Amino acid sequence: MKPERKNSTAAVNISRRRLTLAASASLATPAGLTAQEATRSNILFICVDDMDYGLFQHMAQVQRLVGTPGMECANHFISLTLCCPSRATMLRGQFGHNTDIVANGGKFGGFNKFFQDGLESSTIATWLQRSGYRTGLVGKYLNDYPSEASGKTHVPPGWNTWFVPNGGDEYGQYNYDVNDDGRTVHFGSRPQDHFNDVMLQRAQAFLRDAASDPPGRPFFLYVAPFLPHEPFTAPPRYLSLFPDVKAPRPPSFNEADVSDKPVWVQRLPRLDADAIRAIDVMYRKRRQCTQALDDMVAALVSTLRSTGQLANTIVVFTSDNGFFHGEHRIPDDKRRAFEEAIRAPLVMRGPGIPAGRVVRELTANADFAPTFAAIAGVATPTFVDGRSLVPLFSGGPPSRWRQSLLLESQPPEINGPRLSYSGLRTAQRQSFVLYNSGEGEFYDLRLDPYQLQNRYDSMRVALKGALAEQVQALKNARGAALRRAEEVPAGTR
Repeated sequence: MKPERKNSTAAVNISRRRLTLAASASLATPAGLTAQEATRSNILFICVDDMDYGLFQHMAQVQRLVGTPGMECANHFISLTLCCPSRATMLRGQFGHNTDIVANGGKFGGFNKFFQDGLESSTIATWLQRSGYRTGLVGKYLNDYPSEASGKTHVPPGWNTWFVPNGGDEYGQYNYDVNDDGRTVHFGSRPQDHFNDVMLQRAQAFLRDAASDPPGRPFFLYVAPFLPHEPFTAPPRYLSLFPDVKAPRPPSFNEADVSDKPVWVQRLPRLDADAIRAIDVMYRKRRQCTQALDDMVAALVSTLRSTGQLANTIVVFTSDNGFFHGEHRIPDDKRRAFEEAIRAPLVMRGPGIPAGRVVRELTANADFAPTFAAIAGVATPTFVDGRSLVPLFSGGPPSRWRQSLLLESQPPEINGPRLSYSGLRTAQRQSFVLYNSGEGEFYDLRLDPYQLQNRYDSMRVALKGALAEQVQALKNARGAALRRAEEVPAGTR
């Protein structure tokens, strides 16, 4: 641990010089290497599937290898808590109302809509590849990839390496096909065919290949496991672990009194013994998957170290959304505005990030694309809604930052009015949600961290109106105007 801390501290001044160069240098490449090209950091972006913040607490190796020698964004949230919308947001730095990807498939979302709408033409991959990065995606892309329109071996623009399942049962981890750089390869049901292990091997091969690149060619590798998503199938060697573990029982678990909650919660039955037993079984499987992912990240960090690339690599670990394990009577889901779904882990280490740093500012999945662009010294398109996290790497808090984060849901055509909402998660630890049905929720998380008492009906009229106005301002905004609107302290409009 001591050498890592020393390296991380020593890298701070180096990275500050890099970021200054990246902000000022031209992207045009004369003969030879520019200063910017010779100093840009590699980026390893690891995004797992459906990992809530509580489950992340059991990833001891990720915390030791990434969090402790780097920083944690302790207030990291997902604006629209569903796989495809969240991943589309990560790729382009836009909220769901601006990507228009608000579902996993059909006319409201999924890969085919992303493809048909031309959104692949401008993503973090295309921006970084054009600037000289070696790019790779290994794992999950967007739900329902590929489509008939794209063809089975479609490789989106911007990716030098493409290793993405394109058929079969990839969520089940066995008996699936993979598009390996434009060639379909089949994997069967042998233990060694488990996708998480196959994916790890392909990611390690990418890192070893990248180590032989010239100094002016950094890499961007996006590793996207399907774990711990349902059906929660860890590799065989993990299946005997945690025989006695049970899902956590916070005060919100199987909530007894939901009379203050919206009608959709009131209609949820209390969890009986069979339902609780099923949640415990599911949770054990998710813990097994989490252990596999913890080992996977450790293996990737080990490969970076053995190839001499760790000191110059930004390593980022996160999830596309959270998950429920019986809280508020919700047995398993992620498409709701409670903290269990919207809060996700985010830790990162690398040049310019001092060891042991904890950031309290609101961060969001819309921030990844502009952050990676800033690290690469690439200007982002004007359509980007998110903001670079680089100013949070060191020093005091920025003078201007997000004070409220827009929360969005799938539209009423999918959810119905009682489940469709827009809302806010504020820097003051308030949760405010407006449903299309006319119902609402308000929680002061400083006093009620488990969201047990909905105070929407009794909250101050002026505060209710100000928060509703802020929701309206954000849900209709984009780009720089959205970022400016975020910076208005919630409730002061």
